[in-house]
Amino acid sequence: MKIVKTVEEVRQEVKAWRKEGLTVGLVPTMGFLHEGHKSLIDRAVAENDRVVVSDFVNPTQFGAGEDLESYPRDLSRDAELCREAGASLLFNPEPEEMYAQDACTMVDMSGDLTTELCGRTRPIHFRGVCTVVSKLFNIVAPDRAYFGQKDAQQLAVIRRMVRDLNFDIEIVGCPIIREEDGLAKSSRNTYLNSEERKAALVLSRAVAKGRAMAEAGEKDADKIVAEMTDCINQEPLARIDYVKAVNAETIVPVSVMEPPVLMAMAVYVGKTRLIDNFIYKG
Repeated sequence: MKIVKTVEEVRQEVKAWRKEGLTVGLVPTMGFLHEGHKSLIDRAVAENDRVVVSDFVNPTQFGAGEDLESYPRDLSRDAELCREAGASLLFNPEPEEMYAQDACTMVDMSGDLTTELCGRTRPIHFRGVCTVVSKLFNIVAPDRAYFGQKDAQQLAVIRRMVRDLNFDIEIVGCPIIREEDGLAKSSRNTYLNSEERKAALVLSRAVAKGRAMAEAGEKDADKIVAEMTDCINQEPLARIDYVKAVNAETIVPVSVMEPPVLMAMAVYVGKTRLIDNFIYKG
C-alpha cells in the first residue's frame, strides 16, 4: 500500500490501474479509523480490484466553535489498519492541497436533505461534505464509493448529489458497527471519559426501544420518538439535540411509519455530540 499526499499522485496511480482494466473503490474518511471504517474498507476490497482510502479532516464541514483542531488524528495507526484491510492507496492531503488559497467554489444543496436533523444546528456542514466528496470523486473517479449508515443523513445527501450532478459512481451504504455493549463506533468516542462512556449507552438503548416498537407494528412515529426521547432523558449526562422520524431518502419529517423511515438522533454526552439511528424498512 502506498501513502500519497498530492492529487497528482492519486491520479497517476488510478490511471495506471485503469490501463490494466481494474475497478476502483473509494472510502472517504476523516481518519482516526476504527472497526466501522474497516468494515467499509473490507467491503470495498471485496468488490473492487483496487481501493483508495482518503484520510482528510475536512475544514469546510466544521463550523465556528466545533472540534476541527481537536479532532483526533493518528496517520500511522490509520495506515496500519488500511494495510491490514487490503487497501491499495491511502490519500492523506494537507488542506492546502485540497483547497487553493483563493478557492471560491462550493457544492451546496437546498431543502430538507441538508436543513433538517444535523443541518439545523450545523448549517454549513453538508455544504462542506458535498464539496469535499465531489472533489474526491473528481480526483479518484471511482466505480464505487462506500459510506456508513451511522451518518445516515450524509448518506442520503451523497446519494442525491450523485443523482443530481450525474456522477457515474455507485454509492454503497454499509451497516452501523457497534461496540460489544451497543455504542455505535465513532472517532469522537475517544472524547468520552469513563463516566460519559457509560452514559453514552443511552443512545443505543433508545435505538433498541424504537426499533422494537416499530417491528412490533407501532405506526405512530411521534409515539416512537416520544418513547426514545423519554429513554434518553433518563440519563442525567445526556442532552438531546434532536430525536426525529424522517423519510430515509428525502429527510422530510414523517408522523406515520411508512417505510423507509429513518429514526435519527443527536445527543450531547458531556460536551461530546454523538449520533445514532435505525432505518425501518417494514
